[in-house]
Amino acid sequence: MNSEIFLLLGIIAIIVMVVFLYYYFNKRQIVKRKLKKTITTKMSDFQNGEIAKIVGKVEIIGEPLIAPLSKRKCAYYYVLIERQLSSGRLEKIIEEEITGTFVIKDGRNIAYVNGENIKSYIVQDRIYTTGHFNNPTENLEKYLCKHGLETEGILGFNEILRYKEGVLESGETIAVIGKGEWKRAEQEKLPDNYGRILSITSTNAQPIYLSDDPDTVINIDMKHQF
Repeated sequence: MNSEIFLLLGIIAIIVMVVFLYYYFNKRQIVKRKLKKTITTKMSDFQNGEIAKIVGKVEIIGEPLIAPLSKRKCAYYYVLIERQLSSGRLEKIIEEEITGTFVIKDGRNIAYVNGENIKSYIVQDRIYTTGHFNNPTENLEKYLCKHGLETEGILGFNEILRYKEGVLESGETIAVIGKGEWKRAEQEKLPDNYGRILSITSTNAQPIYLSDDPDTVINIDMKHQF
């Protein structure tokens, strides 16, 4: 009897550990943890070559992106589509992040995220589901078709799919960590009227961290309220 109890407790401990490790090391938590524990630096105080966190509002340059599921105008979008298997488990079938051209403004100061090595967490505020008796919208169907997928299974019934979308919209407050260097706007092929801008890049050791999660944009340093 004792051996059975110990075995059960061992299995429970393993399950708890697996869940904890998955939660702790998934991308969302890594990005949020990094941004939350880093003190915000005002752009005006940013030194060349420094790796630090800034907080500011998004300003789109040129034509905005159009988010594929909600058709919102944005600077950046993230889409995740998962299929529910017969076991009930969700299988990822599409994950897409697209970045447009935008800057981040902190008062009169401007920063530009310059680089493809970005680790982001964008709040997914639009969620859609389709199923056997729940047909997809035209937008959802077109997006799947674009990626060579269909909404119907082998027997002609709609598959059970979950769609999530998050965007960075104009005027939205975001937090970014990266290496900064002051440059002239034209050096980054930005409009000349931006003047002096802070170019944010990744390093060999660290990507750019970016999020619009409310927890990440709160400034933990009370001397530098945003």
